[in-house]
Amino acid sequence: MTDLAIFHEHPTWFAPLFAALDRRGIGYSRIRSGAAFDPAAAVPPAPLVLNRISMSAFLREAEHPIFWAGALISQWELRGARVLNGSAALAIDTSKAKQLALLTALGLAIPATRVVHRAADLLDAADSLGFPLLVKGNIGGAGAGIARYDSREELRAAIADAAVPVSIDGVLLVQEYVPARGGTITRIETLDRNYLYAIDVAGGGAFDLCPADACAAGSTITMTASEPPQALRDAAEAIMRAAHIDVGGVEVLIDDRCGTPRFYDINALSNFVAKPLDVLGWDPHEQLVDRIEGWLRETTGAAGWRPSRHAA
Repeated sequence: MTDLAIFHEHPTWFAPLFAALDRRGIGYSRIRSGAAFDPAAAVPPAPLVLNRISMSAFLREAEHPIFWAGALISQWELRGARVLNGSAALAIDTSKAKQLALLTALGLAIPATRVVHRAADLLDAADSLGFPLLVKGNIGGAGAGIARYDSREELRAAIADAAVPVSIDGVLLVQEYVPARGGTITRIETLDRNYLYAIDVAGGGAFDLCPADACAAGSTITMTASEPPQALRDAAEAIMRAAHIDVGGVEVLIDDRCGTPRFYDINALSNFVAKPLDVLGWDPHEQLVDRIEGWLRETTGAAGWRPSRHAA
């Protein structure tokens, strides 16, 4: 058994991470989602596991692994493994409603939002906000599951035609459309709950932008290195601490109506910006591997690691 396991479902996103680990000579095992697991198994796959399961997995597989992975991660934690972006982080990642509640609890501004679980309630929720507005799936990924409606009639027709977005957990968000200053959002990335870098992303609808490598290919989305104000950096770090996210990012836009920064998305999965040397001038995977080395030392310790002996 290696000391490090990388748990993932996407076949190519993490090639740069694997290459960086290989360059350093750090041993690791790759665990792809899919096979059955035994909830009574006594030993996890490694003392340190990095969870890289993406919320966009449901776009690639109808029989996606998101909730299955949550159960497996909890099983590993109960058996003594340290899981980076573990079950607490996954609980936030799998619910935009929880994310917004956490953001407001931290005193941060968000777009005005209503959370529903029945399409029949969408109109009443929309009437309490006004138009234009967005309807979002509670679980999204890669900008999926978001639609804009400019009038009550437009939304009512979409409901009648069963054409409104759906979410794999049956929960929907109705959210005011916030005009982003300059049509740009800022994605702030963190490592070990500390600021790592930020990029400004423009070119989508200012609500369905996706900075991931796969989303950028062939699109009109542009990404440029950014230096957000210290207050936004501090806020991103506070969010990561509260969400128990070891590697991840947050998205924020400046409300063009009033200049207020509004946070609207928390991501426990980041495969970093496409072409980082072109955009940033450096490769954040090197910093990630530096920290993985530290986590390995902290986890295994001089005396060696032993799995938990909790009863099944």
